[in-house]
Amino acid sequence: MGALPKILLLGDYSNCHRTLATGLRRLGCEVTQMSAGSLWMQVERQIDMSRSPGRLGGARLYWRMRYGDLSRMLRGYDVVAMHDLNFAELKPVRLRPLFDRLRRENGAVFLSAMSTDVAYLDMLGAADSPLRYSEWFVDGRPSRMQAANPEQWQQWHDEKLVDYQHYVLDRLDGAVSVLYEYDLAMRRALGDDRVAYGGIPIDTSLFAPVEIPENLERVKIFLGRDRLRKLMKGSDLLEAAARAVVERHPDKASLEIVENRPYAEFVGLLRNSHLVLDQIYSYTPATMALMAMAYGQSVVSGGEPEFYDFIGERSLRPIINAPIELDGLTRAIESVVADPGSFAPRGRESRLFVERHNDCEVVARRFLNFWMSKL
Repeated sequence: MGALPKILLLGDYSNCHRTLATGLRRLGCEVTQMSAGSLWMQVERQIDMSRSPGRLGGARLYWRMRYGDLSRMLRGYDVVAMHDLNFAELKPVRLRPLFDRLRRENGAVFLSAMSTDVAYLDMLGAADSPLRYSEWFVDGRPSRMQAANPEQWQQWHDEKLVDYQHYVLDRLDGAVSVLYEYDLAMRRALGDDRVAYGGIPIDTSLFAPVEIPENLERVKIFLGRDRLRKLMKGSDLLEAAARAVVERHPDKASLEIVENRPYAEFVGLLRNSHLVLDQIYSYTPATMALMAMAYGQSVVSGGEPEFYDFIGERSLRPIINAPIELDGLTRAIESVVADPGSFAPRGRESRLFVERHNDCEVVARRFLNFWMSKL
């Protein structure tokens, strides 16, 4: 490996870029991390680029990024990695000149594929979509979320937004995905040569494994969620299933629901549980599930065979794969609660899984290797 690049991580979701920065610095990289704090999560960042409400707030953020204090912080890097094609809370007409400037005044511009965008939606809506289900479609038909909120699909397909996002995709130096699903979408949009898988980074040094008794007397079930995205994540069904299990077995299980807490507070609350309910429409575990697994907890989340095969994991498969319908979810949660002796060994496997596949240094090295191959 040659001289390490100077890196800007632009934007963040769910502490992903913040943790990636930690891993990159441990590898010796000089990293600047700028974000708006991921909305209500209020994750840490070096440089704040949050927007005040209203049109005036948008105008002020644009001025700061184009001419003001943030402008000089957006140039002079070997690598710029954006968290989203819409890398700031601005309209496409404002984002396009900022993106063009990022390309002119830096060495290479990449996407850290960690969110919904036109490439992902194009894949889901295609007749040959490789996914059987998602938050938007189930077996080729609109999902509960899309059926309940048809305007969301239309908003994502606004002509100006679509044109802008395709413009950026055509001009990226490449993309590194954090989830299996996003990797599939990026490869369809950019081709295999411009895409690599990175994974979601977890700073395992911050998640000392909790002590799980070999035979739990009462299982503490934890459901953490964004109250505005219940249909998207299926957390309404997770709640209904968990409540049914607790009602049947009040002496064996309890349920705690936590919504929209700042990241630092949320991590502390997460620690005090045994079984963590994540989401149902994903093939893969996302950030909350991986943090719980780092703690040595059991999780109900995406754990499809396609995901394990994709990351090359043949034997260590501790995730309790979430069915996407209520009866199946209820049976899955109930069967886990009925087997209290399984929590400790599954927790040990969960921790090992995260150390092997998602430790922030492991993930940072994947990002770094790909970036450097394109410089």
